[in-house]
Amino acid sequence: MNWLLPRLLAGVLAMLAGGVIGFVVSNAEQTLLWRVLVGGGAGVAIVAFLDTLRGYRLINWLRGSQDQQAPRDAGFWGELGYRVERSIRLREQGLAQERLRLEQFLSAIEASPNGVLMLDENDQIVWCNSVAADHFGLDPVRDRRQRVTNLVRAPAFVAYLQAQVHSEAVNFPTPRGNGVLSVLLRPYGEGMRLVLSQDITDRERNEAMRRDFVANVSHEIRTPLTVLAGFIETMTHLQLTEVERKRVLELMTQQTQRMQTLVSDLLTLAQLEGSPRPAADRWVPLAPLLAQVEADARALSAGRHILTVSGGSGVQIAGSNSELHSAVNNLVSNAVRYTPEGGRIDVTWQELPDGSGELAVSDTGVGIEREHIPRLTERFYRVDGSRSRDTGGTGLGLSIVKHVVQRHGAELDIQSEPGKGSRFRLVFPAARVRIAVEAA
Repeated sequence: MNWLLPRLLAGVLAMLAGGVIGFVVSNAEQTLLWRVLVGGGAGVAIVAFLDTLRGYRLINWLRGSQDQQAPRDAGFWGELGYRVERSIRLREQGLAQERLRLEQFLSAIEASPNGVLMLDENDQIVWCNSVAADHFGLDPVRDRRQRVTNLVRAPAFVAYLQAQVHSEAVNFPTPRGNGVLSVLLRPYGEGMRLVLSQDITDRERNEAMRRDFVANVSHEIRTPLTVLAGFIETMTHLQLTEVERKRVLELMTQQTQRMQTLVSDLLTLAQLEGSPRPAADRWVPLAPLLAQVEADARALSAGRHILTVSGGSGVQIAGSNSELHSAVNNLVSNAVRYTPEGGRIDVTWQELPDGSGELAVSDTGVGIEREHIPRLTERFYRVDGSRSRDTGGTGLGLSIVKHVVQRHGAELDIQSEPGKGSRFRLVFPAARVRIAVEAA
């Protein structure tokens, strides 16, 4: 109220000054009271005009954007302008801080690996992050304020959205059909709902792989166990001749070796999946490794095939000797098993122009049809199950090769045609290939 007294004094002083001036400049014939009233009125009018002018300047400032400073007048209007401007600036600072918090909050949601979709009380999209847009096939800008069920028409999702209870998540295929989504709905605010989505494609795939793996292992072990149990029962209850007994023992030994090979391959796979990648500073000489693989292949072939090994002298590969031997040995063993007698098997090493190296295993065997090639590295996948079991395969060899190749940063390329043989190429990056100093 400290502005009220100065305004009253200013009005009184203006009236007095106007009265005095009116008394001095008016005609002597006019009465004294008339002269004083006219002069005082004129003084008050001048003060009122100036006061109105200050108020008009403040109103014009308020009508604008308030980017400029408020009029700095003295008295009441100056005080009012200052306080209004201060209130506006404080509110702008508060809005800027809230806007910054909102941006940080939305940035945090945007960085989330899960999808976040905000719906209003009419199930219209208020906001969604890029992950949710990718999950549901939405456009974060174009689809805003659109009803979500008009855009996402998966029956499981629509039924879940219309249900009364949302304590558990619902799973359904993505709109593009290339994965599986897990969606959980949570209410918040007044009728608002939050839709949380997660891509569980890998989880579902791994779960299916685990089930298939357990089923396959159980099946693979059950077969030789059944054979062994039958032979044991036969030897227990029947009188066998020496020749029959020897034949039964040979078959039991084969089944036992098959189970041992299967367990060994399973342990190798578990070790490959659970251990860190081989160090890139441990160099394995390729020539001794190929010599050992050649000796094993000749023992397995027993002279039934033409086997050649070329290249690799002085070459070293960064990685694990045991893993590299296991991968190459599996490829060569497969070539021996699936190549008819008299066929040819070639193991070659060559350095490529970009500095990388290629280790190839080629054979003139039965070959593989094109549709089977993408699945050859799956566990227990067999092109011909009976033929694989007859040759002693476990169905895990190429899966082991794939893991070893990936752990060494290499690539596995398979080329095959029925009746014309197969060619398996291991291409190692230049960073993992070098020529030994002694050989150079």
